[in-house]
Amino acid sequence: MIFLFTDFGSEGPYLGQMEAVLRLRAPGVDIVNLVSNAPMGEPRWSSYLLAALCKQLPTGSVFLAVVDPGVGGERLPVVLQADGQWFVGPDNGLLNTVAAQSAEAEWRVIDWRPRMLSSSFHGRDLFAPIAARIATHDFSWASHNHQKPDLIEWPSDLAEIIYFDHYGNAITGMRHRTEYCGMTLCANGQSLRQANTFCSVPATQAFWYQNSIGLIEIAVNCGRADRDLELSLGTAISFKA
Repeated sequence: MIFLFTDFGSEGPYLGQMEAVLRLRAPGVDIVNLVSNAPMGEPRWSSYLLAALCKQLPTGSVFLAVVDPGVGGERLPVVLQADGQWFVGPDNGLLNTVAAQSAEAEWRVIDWRPRMLSSSFHGRDLFAPIAARIATHDFSWASHNHQKPDLIEWPSDLAEIIYFDHYGNAITGMRHRTEYCGMTLCANGQSLRQANTFCSVPATQAFWYQNSIGLIEIAVNCGRADRDLELSLGTAISFKA
């Protein structure tokens, strides 16, 4: 399967154009629009969401990941093979968290170029054809090994809000760990207790919990955490006993 992870949004032609290339080049391969509203133009925050989502999907999956504010610039087009999954996209940090959290990671730079390459839409013209080839077990496209700089400085978890879902819940870049259980989460000057889920607290009460993809999330029962707690992307979080 090919999973799409983009900041394109659901409106406009971009998502459809990219999917059309995949269907033409990889007929019969299932395509899933996993995320189309990743933090716009923010590959670093997006990387933590991508890393959490891919863990729930099968070995052999191909992820076409495009959050690419530097399209047409000096950033490299790459393929990352990590723990049996494939990731195609720009080398701008978007794939770093996947690599940092993986036991095995191998990077390759895409040398292949199509006859016609738009300077502003590499998702359609460059990344989609490569993702289609990988999904159909065609590895004849030109590439070379990429010696990625040591990611020791890249945090495998990020103590910031990285994404707001449709309901205004605030997803952080922190994976849940048992040592956080029972602790108070601090964000934007507010202290939040842990709960198992929404119905565990009264209406309008804010809390934090482990969400369905294993990340720490802030929510308000019958409310919106983004609005009610005045949270924004990049808001730092911390824990205290």
